[in-house]
Amino acid sequence: MPDETTFSDVKIFVPTGQLGGGGIRREEVEAAIALGMECMAMDAGSTDSGAAYLATGKSKNPRAAVKNDLLLLMEAQARTGVPILIGTAGQAGGDPNVDWTVEIVREIAREKGYEPKIAVLKSEQSKTTLKAKNAAGRIRPLPPLGPLQDKTIDECDRIVALMGPEPFMSALDQGADIIIGGRASDAAVIAAYALWKGAPAGPTWHAGKTGECGSLCTVKMAPASACFVTVHRNGFDIEPLVAINKCTPHSVSAHMLYENSNPFRLTEPGGVLDVTRCNYQALDDRRVRVTGSVWEPKAYTMKLEGAAGGRYQTIMLIGISDPVVLKNLDMFHHKMHATLVSRVQETMGHEAGDYDISLRIYGWNALSGRAVPEGTPPPREVGVLCVITAETQETANQIARAVNQKFFHMPLFDGIEMPSYGFPFTPSSSERGSIYEFKLNHVVEVDDPLELVRTEWIDLSNVKTKEVANA
Repeated sequence: MPDETTFSDVKIFVPTGQLGGGGIRREEVEAAIALGMECMAMDAGSTDSGAAYLATGKSKNPRAAVKNDLLLLMEAQARTGVPILIGTAGQAGGDPNVDWTVEIVREIAREKGYEPKIAVLKSEQSKTTLKAKNAAGRIRPLPPLGPLQDKTIDECDRIVALMGPEPFMSALDQGADIIIGGRASDAAVIAAYALWKGAPAGPTWHAGKTGECGSLCTVKMAPASACFVTVHRNGFDIEPLVAINKCTPHSVSAHMLYENSNPFRLTEPGGVLDVTRCNYQALDDRRVRVTGSVWEPKAYTMKLEGAAGGRYQTIMLIGISDPVVLKNLDMFHHKMHATLVSRVQETMGHEAGDYDISLRIYGWNALSGRAVPEGTPPPREVGVLCVITAETQETANQIARAVNQKFFHMPLFDGIEMPSYGFPFTPSSSERGSIYEFKLNHVVEVDDPLELVRTEWIDLSNVKTKEVANA
């Protein structure tokens, strides 16, 4: 592995912010090849859409979209020999998510006759391992949680540890053409190849953070998914791959704010990126050079994410354009909630168990849940979502049936004709199934960055050789 004394510029192609999410563009792949890309690196998942994808092991992105992206990448890899690095495969990076992605890669290889050497990095954790780490005092909480209890570990359906760049670098050492990683730091996946080539840590981590979402760090005048990063000894350059688009000092520096509470410091496995003294210089009207990034090594930790399914939900939706209700939405919310709870108590009593009814008025305050400032004019119409949460799906369904008539026909004032609010669907209630939540917000200390990562190898050239020999 090279070091900083023998390092020369490294060119990294980030084809998309999320594999299967936005659509990789052939023209950007061709532009990256023309610029001399040495690596294709990208994230494939996120926690943005909640805990369900980790708990269930399923991807949010459709299989066809992921395959379409991989078809372009694997074609480019076969042509150029440039490695592909993928992190947080299958949306959440759990073992089933990774295996799902691997099967797509294998399918494409069979269809196209490709023979890549594939490294599969898995970071899903056994509960036994984590309990031992916890007992040894190697797991600590992040705000606002407290110390981790074994009971919480047991409650999780799946737990992953966020990898740093080292497992990807180890796979590159062993000649991987395609690396399919479990849950990993977004920035680490982008930074791994340059670090493997001996690039300085500060600029490389900053380049990884800036490029993690593909074209999000650019000003898009035309549709695009990718960005192109060149890491050099004193910093990095970044540019779009669509000619009309551009990077500006503002678009590049602003990305330190993305999913980060401190725009000057970013905590990653093994250290902290400090960009306090960075300089963002426009090289021309579409490229930016960044210098001054500093990497502060720290004790190596990996963030833990644990997800579990819990109670069950049933939902109902109505639309309201009644001007009297629209002028008194807060009053309507409070009366409707009290009416529905009362109806459950009188019809089901203790059989309802531990349940919750939530009303969310879209077009008023559904997103914030906060009181609307006095004097706010009434909206033209609103949608009211009733979310019923209970211990079982059948109980949630029964509660929905019990309150159905009140939800669709409750008058705001007594003594007026019964209204009929608009319901868009029949049946009027829909099962959501189990609801999922993250249970962990902790980090685990490790002595070796590879300690909690399992590497599996698939060498399709060897498979093909064996098949021919056995024929």
